[in-house]
Amino acid sequence: MLLNVSEREELTSLARLRARSYEAKTINPKLLEEFKAEGWIEERKRERKNSRSIRVTRAKPDPSYFEDRVWTLLYRFGFELLSNEGGAQLVIDPKAELTARTQIDVVAIDPEVAIAIECKTAVSQGKKPQFQDHLAKHSQIRENFATAVRSAFPSKIRRQPVLAMFLKNFELSETDRVRAKDAKVVIFGERDLEYYERLQHHVGSTAKYQFLAECMPGKPIRGLEIVVPAVRTRMGGHDCYTFSIAPEYLLKIAFVSHRGKGKASDVHTYQRMLNRGRLARIKEYIEDDGIFPTNIVINLEKGRATWDRSVQEENSNDLDVGILGWLHIRPAYKSAWIIDGQHRLYAYSGLEQAKSGKVAVLAFEGLPESQQAQLFIDINAKQKRVPQSLLQELFADLRWEADKVEERISAIISRAIHELDVDSASPFYQRIQTSEDPKSLTRCISINSIFSSLEPAKEAFYIVTRKHDEVLEYGPLWAGSNEDSTARTACVLKGWFSFLSQQVSEWWAQGKGESGGLAMNDPVIAFIKVLRSVFSHLQKGKLRLVSLSDSELVDLITPYGVAVGKYLGSLGEEQRKSFREKRGIQGQTWRRRQCEKGIREAFQEFNPDGLDEYLENEKKQTTQKGREAIDQIEEMLQKTIIAELKRDCGEAEHEWWALGVPQKVRIRVSEQQELENHKRGGKENYFNLIDYKYIAAQNWNLFEKLLGRGKGSKERRLAWLDYVNEKRNLIMHTSSGVVLPAEDMEKLQELAQWLSSQLHAPLAPDPNTDDGTNEVSDS
Repeated sequence: MLLNVSEREELTSLARLRARSYEAKTINPKLLEEFKAEGWIEERKRERKNSRSIRVTRAKPDPSYFEDRVWTLLYRFGFELLSNEGGAQLVIDPKAELTARTQIDVVAIDPEVAIAIECKTAVSQGKKPQFQDHLAKHSQIRENFATAVRSAFPSKIRRQPVLAMFLKNFELSETDRVRAKDAKVVIFGERDLEYYERLQHHVGSTAKYQFLAECMPGKPIRGLEIVVPAVRTRMGGHDCYTFSIAPEYLLKIAFVSHRGKGKASDVHTYQRMLNRGRLARIKEYIEDDGIFPTNIVINLEKGRATWDRSVQEENSNDLDVGILGWLHIRPAYKSAWIIDGQHRLYAYSGLEQAKSGKVAVLAFEGLPESQQAQLFIDINAKQKRVPQSLLQELFADLRWEADKVEERISAIISRAIHELDVDSASPFYQRIQTSEDPKSLTRCISINSIFSSLEPAKEAFYIVTRKHDEVLEYGPLWAGSNEDSTARTACVLKGWFSFLSQQVSEWWAQGKGESGGLAMNDPVIAFIKVLRSVFSHLQKGKLRLVSLSDSELVDLITPYGVAVGKYLGSLGEEQRKSFREKRGIQGQTWRRRQCEKGIREAFQEFNPDGLDEYLENEKKQTTQKGREAIDQIEEMLQKTIIAELKRDCGEAEHEWWALGVPQKVRIRVSEQQELENHKRGGKENYFNLIDYKYIAAQNWNLFEKLLGRGKGSKERRLAWLDYVNEKRNLIMHTSSGVVLPAEDMEKLQELAQWLSSQLHAPLAPDPNTDDGTNEVSDS
């Protein structure tokens, strides 16, 4: 027996409640405080104090809301029968009805299929040993569930029973997935749920067929066998068929695997997610009796079609001309892949024209996945530019079986990046912006940033030495086969970035948010270049990294990754800000070299090519730039202070000099002027930088707004001049050999910019400062 299952029409009210992310109640106002203690919130302030009831709401607990989302999805798919509130009850033994019941979270039934779904939510992300118990328990109900469905809801067509599990925060091992496959239980994660919610939002109930294709790939669809007149011809070395067919029929057997779905195991994911606005425009066109002059291009799974030619006139054997005949289609779920025309097809969803209309189809049979993807690009490149990010994702399809190893490596890199994004244990989990995903504060690392760091450097990561076209020795990320090399690449990058991010997890978590700046494109590129330096260092010791297992290689680089993490963890707030703000190749190089410097502090023998030279040049540049900032500050102070004193006290020397300059400064300046026999000219040319602080302090009402920095007392607000004077005394003599730290240089530049804005005198560009146009990467 199967209890608590109702027809869809009876579940309208329940559907409204389950679609909400919150639960609501109407209570007596006297109970408000009691409910607030349990997390309930008063929905709105009562208009009348003597109101007899109030409405309170609270967010649904994670497990409940996750289950509600799954149920709501199947309701919106349009299943005819669904479990009611509390889930369905499967009665194993009617004689012991109360003790032999199994609760099923979600049940959905149609004429062709009956689905039993278990929903599980864990508090935190990670591996869950209890998954195997959940799987075993759920898989055992198959026969009883199928029998109960047949008994309770008879159908002319024998329904296909499907067992599925929707999991949130479950990290499954390969062994877990194999066991689920052996038990014939389909596993969906939260990202799969999000994908189908988006798809249903775009195309309505037709999205159900995509879902069924995932549940029952290759299962024949009874009653949908069809014979259509078609022309057989040959294109690009492959047989193909041209015919017309009802959109409703094609919608049931078609399948589009989108880039946004997140299945790392699914290679055939070359399409972009449907555009809802574009669908709406095409729907309007169809409803206005519009026609499509171009074909929808599909690929029929091999063995799904047979051909009977008709009697024709002479010369009809030429496939270049085309042969007329009858195409027999024996459809199954997921048997017709849409190569081009997904918007034209799915726009028919929900329209009467889906039954009455016809669409022209060009069908290939058994076309390899790489050629499907290439055909998609060839078609769309002529109509709408294919984004660079999508092209890089497609390398996993286009070059997976290439003859040249370099092209296969591009496919390996593309696939590994995708796996990093969908692996819930990866630092990159849902942080890589694919062609499908909108940019956000955390999803802000482009595929191009990672791909462009690994792909051009394949000679370092995958190939060590070669002679002409022959590879003599493979690099550290190579593992023999494409699949193994993909797994090794993802494993090593996952480990390397885990070492970095774990030391500064709160910084990494912020993405490009206000206090972020680490999990972004330029830093990621720099960190990959540091990994390359680590590999180069290890290989200098004659260690063959390619001979190590994945775990051994990760263990070997661990201390170096930890050293980089400690360097990042040592940065203060201002240093983190500086780390974020540097741009382009110059910024990437600076980050890389600073991280390499951090590794050297832990491993003195670590000496990547060019590091010593870079650090030496950096020392010279920081000192020089610091000196330039001090000169700019001093020049602005002299012009401004003398001008303000003359304006306030009088132009004559006996006026501004006597009234505005403190006595101790006047005595020192006069003595110096006499000692040098007035060689520098007027008295204003003999001020030391610190003298301006004393002048400002004595004339505070005149200079407070111009030179006061921050808040607090006069002394505190003028303390920045003490800092500038200290650094000036430190580096004023080149022969001293003192090197100004980078953070001091940046602080001085910041003060120069601040003073310039205070005085409304923008700094002129420094002709000695590189504007970046002649930057050369040292990678």
